[in-house]
Amino acid sequence: MKIAIIPARGGSKRIPGKNIRPFHGQPIIAYSIVAAQASALFDAILVSTDSDEIAAVAQACGVAFHRRPSSLADDHTGTQAVMRDALLNCGTAYDLACCIYPTAPMMTPGDLQAGFRALTRTDWDPVYAFSVTTYDAEVQRAFGLSQNGAVITTPFTEEMMKQRSQDLPTYYHDAGQWYWGRAASFVADAPIFSPASLGVPIPRYRCQDINTASDWRQAELMFEALKLGEAR
Repeated sequence: MKIAIIPARGGSKRIPGKNIRPFHGQPIIAYSIVAAQASALFDAILVSTDSDEIAAVAQACGVAFHRRPSSLADDHTGTQAVMRDALLNCGTAYDLACCIYPTAPMMTPGDLQAGFRALTRTDWDPVYAFSVTTYDAEVQRAFGLSQNGAVITTPFTEEMMKQRSQDLPTYYHDAGQWYWGRAASFVADAPIFSPASLGVPIPRYRCQDINTASDWRQAELMFEALKLGEAR
């Protein structure tokens, strides 16, 4: 048995009402719900929220909601705690769970299916499988800026600058879309970022973490470009 859990609290401060804010004609959380439904993977889809407005959107999209306690709806509560709460309140019927973020409008059903295949590989038994993407520049060449704008390098940066970019290893970061895992692993708070997890690459042009107004606008432009490309 498999369940998708979408954590969506109502108290976003940097983008008020972020999880149900209109994005190209519908609440942004609706894209995550529709992708989960279209994947045909889940026996249940559940939105974990503290908000009546988000709960109403979930129901309008045809999925159930779980009313999480206010203690799990602040700025400091992590995804793992929300997943644990939802799974413990669902009983023990589910073997696998997928945490799907509510602000991933460019996620596809195929992405979720790829994650499921990664988690259930027969040649290995990963604890989690989650979406990752590459950095858009070589992280080995990162440097800082002082208060007056002067470049601050490190011995690491200076050494990497001497190498060709194509000779540098590729590094990935969390794409911030979904995390497949054993339900028992979420309940036990097993770490996601560990050698027991598999990363499933997603192209950068479909990944945008949305935390600020600038991020939101970037996501809108990326979405528009994708739809334009599909229409050609």
